[in-house]
Amino acid sequence: MKKHLLMTVSFAALALVSACDAPTNETTAIDQTIEMSASESAILAEWTGPYNGVPAFDKVDISGIKGALEAGMAKNLAEVDAIASNPDAPTFANTIEAMERTGRDLSRVFPYYGIWSSNMSSPEFRDIRSEMSPILSAFFSKITQNKQLFARVEAVFEGEEMASLRPDQQRLALLTYEGFSRNGATLDGAEAERYAAINQELSTLHNKFGNNVLHDEESYVTYLSADQLNGLSDGFIEAAAAAATSRDHAGEYAITNTRSSMSPFLTYSTERDIREKVWNTYYNRGDNGDEFDNNALVAEILKLRHERVQLLGYENYASWRLENRMAKTPENAMNLMLNVWPAAVARINEEVADMQAVADAEGANIKIEPWDYRFYAEKVRLDKYQLNSEEVKQYLQLDNLREAMFMVAGELFNFSFTPVPEGSVPVFHEDVKVWEVTDKTSGEHIGLWYLDPFARTGKRSGAWATTYRSQETFDGVKTVLGSNNSNFIKGAPGEPVLVSWDDASTFFHEFGHALHYFASDIAYPGLGGGVRDYTEFQSQLLERWLSTDKVINNYLLHVETGEPMPAELIAKIKAAENFNQGFSTGEYLASALMDMAYHTVDPEGLDVDSFERETLAGLNMPSEIVMRHRTPHFGHAFSGEGYSAGYYGYIWADSLTADAAEAFEEAPGGYYDDDMARKLVDNLFAVRNSIDPAIAYRNFRGRDAEQEAIMRDRGFPVISKGDAE
Repeated sequence: MKKHLLMTVSFAALALVSACDAPTNETTAIDQTIEMSASESAILAEWTGPYNGVPAFDKVDISGIKGALEAGMAKNLAEVDAIASNPDAPTFANTIEAMERTGRDLSRVFPYYGIWSSNMSSPEFRDIRSEMSPILSAFFSKITQNKQLFARVEAVFEGEEMASLRPDQQRLALLTYEGFSRNGATLDGAEAERYAAINQELSTLHNKFGNNVLHDEESYVTYLSADQLNGLSDGFIEAAAAAATSRDHAGEYAITNTRSSMSPFLTYSTERDIREKVWNTYYNRGDNGDEFDNNALVAEILKLRHERVQLLGYENYASWRLENRMAKTPENAMNLMLNVWPAAVARINEEVADMQAVADAEGANIKIEPWDYRFYAEKVRLDKYQLNSEEVKQYLQLDNLREAMFMVAGELFNFSFTPVPEGSVPVFHEDVKVWEVTDKTSGEHIGLWYLDPFARTGKRSGAWATTYRSQETFDGVKTVLGSNNSNFIKGAPGEPVLVSWDDASTFFHEFGHALHYFASDIAYPGLGGGVRDYTEFQSQLLERWLSTDKVINNYLLHVETGEPMPAELIAKIKAAENFNQGFSTGEYLASALMDMAYHTVDPEGLDVDSFERETLAGLNMPSEIVMRHRTPHFGHAFSGEGYSAGYYGYIWADSLTADAAEAFEEAPGGYYDDDMARKLVDNLFAVRNSIDPAIAYRNFRGRDAEQEAIMRDRGFPVISKGDAE
């Protein structure tokens, strides 16, 4: 599942995340004349150069990150203290707007910190991160527990001035107030101290959890010999050979412990015993009973989260988490998931029966196991639809998909993407390429798009989007520096990179996040975030354009002949759109349901392994599939708090996506209808978090989303009525 990151730090960002999601404050004002190293100065420096300034990736090194963080936090605290001690009566301008101007130095440090954390990790950085995580947590706690500052924010939020503010200013005041009130500002004495201490403990545990998963991803590699490659494509074999060579195993073939390597291997390898080994290696990340095992960490994380929200008066962590999201309550989120779950299980059982029939007809003499699912699903796909995933892959060149995304962005958003001259913009790795984004009509500069597409050692798995600089107009126009990051397997030099249909969908999805950044039209940085169960909606919607005729006919070209995808193959793809929907929905929902279960139960004395097994058994989880993210490597939930008690947000957002897609399908111009595109950009992309998501969706659709749309979309029987909101 895709993970969306926001690398932006303004004070109002605290309203969008809990105090332990991002840095906090143990420092005090420091003498800003203190001598700094060249690396520390480079990390903190104002961004200069073309395109309104860019990160100096060519001038920084990891040795300066700790000092830069410390200096940035110190300056941020001094700025906040000045606001808190202002003798003038609190106003929106001298309190809320003033806070929007704080943290500029620190906001320049975090893109580097994020790169070293996600794209270019190393043992050296992990040591730094382990040391700095609790310090950063303490930094934010010191701000959110600043009584003098909270009193000013509260005075503005509850004062007469609120009625005269613009709607976006009222929203900013609300978010800022919630950033305090929901993160410990109302606590005193021992309770306030304990709250801050819990945040620091959690930051350390989150960091350790993520490092343990990364260790297992890097350390457990399955090496094959030439006689163990049966069923695999030439492209996959070449990539596996390159991966082995890069790990000093020349002459062998490496199946790395990432989804992008595991999934195609399980789909095509005819070596069942090796499929089982690769499956176990992948799904046992963080669960190997060694010093990197995460089960005890999960139990401790859950206990601390529960204790923390009880200090605030909440029954459980999920109730606290969902209070200001679209779902509002854990019960509402569970209702949506449990409406879909029985249909997913029924479809899984049908899929397994189809696969078992194929295996029996072959005389395989096996019972379908989880490591067989992808392999036999592919055989069923061939049998039912005569659709060969490897045949489809020949039309899915990574470079062509990128150009297709640019076309869609031009049609819907009026954006143009132009490669910047190589060397004119610093990058952190040779694989990273950069494009300038402009308005097609006016030529106005909008920002830069960085693409880091390939897997490598030290890069976390999955796909994600992030910003190095977000749009705002409040304190001078800020253009966007956005990035997409993937883990495609890099082919041999000069060879085109071919990807699966699922990977192509993910590529479009993450680009949807980038378009959300570039389409932003807000005044304040604190309105640039999102509500977690809504923020995936826009990117999930963009996946729909992959299967439009304009994309298929012009960009899905055969890798060898250059011919467009034939009509017969297109028809097969569209006929099979809901193929294997049981598997994809079921493995995701299993993780989402477990996430909610963990965060609504009393965690005292919880045995994580037993709880996972017993909860899934209670849901009648089919034995032939497994959670998409098993608990010991469920980074969304336990390597931080961005998606904790929030993994349900993908299906919540997808219920909006299904409903919005029907609006495009009903429009005269379909997915390229000009009027619908304008409504899309104005109501769903440009406003970011300056308006309540439920209102934004109604402005787009004219009504709330219908939950039945997601059932129709997935080919499931419609079994209930009700609004997604």
